[in-house]
Amino acid sequence: MALEHALLVSLAEQPSSGYELARRFDKSISFFWSATHQQIYRTLKRITEAEWATFEVVAQDGKPDKKIYSISDLGRAELAKWLAEPSPAPTLRWEIPVKLRGLHHGEPDAMLKDLKTQREEAQRTLQHYQDSAVRHFPQGKLAGAQLHQRLVLEGGIRQTEGLIDWLDETITALSTDNQPEEGETSGHQR
Repeated sequence: MALEHALLVSLAEQPSSGYELARRFDKSISFFWSATHQQIYRTLKRITEAEWATFEVVAQDGKPDKKIYSISDLGRAELAKWLAEPSPAPTLRWEIPVKLRGLHHGEPDAMLKDLKTQREEAQRTLQHYQDSAVRHFPQGKLAGAQLHQRLVLEGGIRQTEGLIDWLDETITALSTDNQPEEGETSGHQR
């Protein structure tokens, strides 16, 4: 996926200024596709040059004018084309599994600390997802865009719950593995 497509999805949901788009991106799409605010603004420039989006300049009192971006007909056609393409298999690019695999060359206590920090962050993310589900998706049958957004959120909840479970198991296994066996003190055999 290109950042262009992520922004087209956001603009299809709601016309926005670059600032509003960056804030919405931070609160939702950034959980599975990261981009800095500078990247978002550069990409907005590219998609307007490609005529996938247009903007309207809105004057503001006491502030610089702002641009409100909207998806164009060409942008909707590009979005539909992209949505119809097969998606590649998910890839995992995360340091923790690589570090874990090489742990026998390092310090287990440092790895445990890192895993616990990762777990705390995952717990915060899960809480954010759960709070969003309660706040944005009332009980009952959903349809259309609300259903699609809820399905993405549910995927994030399940993925994060699975991650927390794996981190808990890994922390427990490493904590057990890191304990001196009978007859050992401080990692040295007697």
